[in-house]
Amino acid sequence: MLWTAKTSNVFASDEIPAAAQSKPILLTGATVHTVSGADIENGQILLVDGKIQALGASINAPAGTEVIDVTGKQIYPGLISANTVLGLIEIGSVRATDDQAEVGSINPNARAEVAFNPDSELLPVTRSNGILTALSVPQSKGGLVSGTSALMKMDGWTWESMIVKAPVGLHIFWPDMAINRDPLFPKSPEDQQKEIDEAIRKLEETFATARAYLKAKKAQVTDTDLRWQAMTPVLEGKIPVFIHASQLAQIERAVQWADQQQLKMVLVGGQDAWRVASLLQAKDIPVIISPVIGLPLRRWEAYDSAYTNPAKLAAAGVRFCIATDGTSFEAPHDRNLPYQAGMAAAFGLPKAEALKAITLYPAQILGVSTRLGSLEVGKDATLIVTNGDPLEILTNVEMAYIEGRKIDLTNRQTRLYDKYRQKYEQLKKVTPAPATR
Repeated sequence: MLWTAKTSNVFASDEIPAAAQSKPILLTGATVHTVSGADIENGQILLVDGKIQALGASINAPAGTEVIDVTGKQIYPGLISANTVLGLIEIGSVRATDDQAEVGSINPNARAEVAFNPDSELLPVTRSNGILTALSVPQSKGGLVSGTSALMKMDGWTWESMIVKAPVGLHIFWPDMAINRDPLFPKSPEDQQKEIDEAIRKLEETFATARAYLKAKKAQVTDTDLRWQAMTPVLEGKIPVFIHASQLAQIERAVQWADQQQLKMVLVGGQDAWRVASLLQAKDIPVIISPVIGLPLRRWEAYDSAYTNPAKLAAAGVRFCIATDGTSFEAPHDRNLPYQAGMAAAFGLPKAEALKAITLYPAQILGVSTRLGSLEVGKDATLIVTNGDPLEILTNVEMAYIEGRKIDLTNRQTRLYDKYRQKYEQLKKVTPAPATR
């Protein structure tokens, strides 16, 4: 990890991670949105030892339970951001805070969790809007295989204590398949095609080598190589490959390649996914739509092509969830995840599906639906209490719990707000000095 003592002192957040839940907590009086089932009006939810022990209209709480009246509020499962670089970058222009990508094009052994910075100022900002877990994804600067991602809690002292699941999947950034035929472009169409073919050949060679290593390892005739060892769970079908591709040609070629390689695939990006919805549905390939709020890929496309993508995929029976664009530019704004889902709801996606697209559906795609994504007995007590619909921009998250631990929702932005509000309140009481000539 590239953080130094100097940069840590400058950029580390001031929030203190919450202690483990020490006594039962009963939230009472709110509307409980289970997501996976019916809403419970004027409901109660009991949190014990970091888990949901009971929920319903009336619960017999054990002795010593802390009862919190949240009458008139709304309770939802914590939101899940399924494609981010949170924890891997702080300030793009400060190299010592940028640990999102390794050097080289083939880095299957790069692990997002070990580079995750638990003191990032971006984490408190993100969780203050209800995002309590996020998939931290290693990036690829001009490469192909970037490494394995990790699903992380948005609160904790160390990266080890913040892991929900790691590795979640191996990430591949599919090469751009478009050919620029502008006569002024410095590379000929033939040379561009050669580069595309070479990238795909290199990718195929990587997996062929990994398979040969796995075979030799089982026969105990080779030493451990961390690059190929990291690919073993993928080749054995234990975790999927997350292929980042947005354009039609990329998606079609990536699906064909994954099928040939007999890999479990998740499509990330997928702005053209609606164009091949029948293919994705037939192959049962889930899509992490990243993002919804974006411009059309082509000048002649309808302005709302990105906004309507989720509704079209849902109508076609494609499994999907919604994320932000997953870039370093978006990391400070990952808190806006619910508004990506809100935009999808405004353009045809049923509102209940939009909520599931940032709760239950990402939990299913990321393989943690037994713990997260909905409010059910036995699942993690990871939830938010709001004063309204989280997909609406005017709604505030008033309380948050991660595994039963009450989370501090203050952050650098709220502190600046309080600071300058007091400044202007003080200035109101100051008599302006008379003007002088």
